[in-house]
This record gives sequence, C-alpha cells and structure tokens, in this order.
Amino acid sequence: PPAIAGRAVILVDDGLATGATMRAAVQAARQCGASSITVAVPVAAPDSVTQLEPLADRIVCLHLPHDLYAIGRWYENFDQTPDRQVVDLLQRAWNRGEQPA
Repeated sequence: PPAIAGRAVILVDDGLATGATMRAAVQAARQCGASSITVAVPVAAPDSVTQLEPLADRIVCLHLPHDLYAIGRWYENFDQTPDRQVVDLLQRAWNRGEQPA
C-alpha cells in the first residue's frame, strides 16, 4: 500500500448509502497518519454525510437526495467494474505519479 503518513488523502466512492465503508476508510487513513482527509462522492444520503463530517477534514458531494434509496438509481450505467480492470487502472495511475514532471 502507498505510504500516506503526512500526505493529503482523497477517498473516492461512487456514492454513500450507509457510509459505513467510507467511515472505515477514513478511520484507517487517520491511523496511517494522513495529514488531511477529503471524502469525494457524487451522491450520498444526507445522514451519511452528517456522520462523516466529524471524521473527515472535507466532504465533497454533488447531490444529497433525501430519497436516495440505492446508489445505482442515480447512474445511467451502474455495471460492475471487473477487479482486473480496477487493478490495471490503479497501477497506471500510480506509475504516472512516479514519472518526473
């Protein structure tokens, strides 16, 4: 895993229903010494954002519907992304970050 101690961390998800997974991610990033934590999501349940506010330094959420129901409801296409594709994309992004400017 990347070393995050002393770094600003941005945690991104496709949306927050209960927010439980994001709360765990924020707590893990804190324990690893992140200097600041930003949560970024396109859509979230208002209660989930309220529960995260004391844990994260910043929350960026584009849409807070009171009738969230399910995250997939707010997407035209909510197909699952295969694990291999996720790993490949993360590796490409990581490698790009290591290249000199």
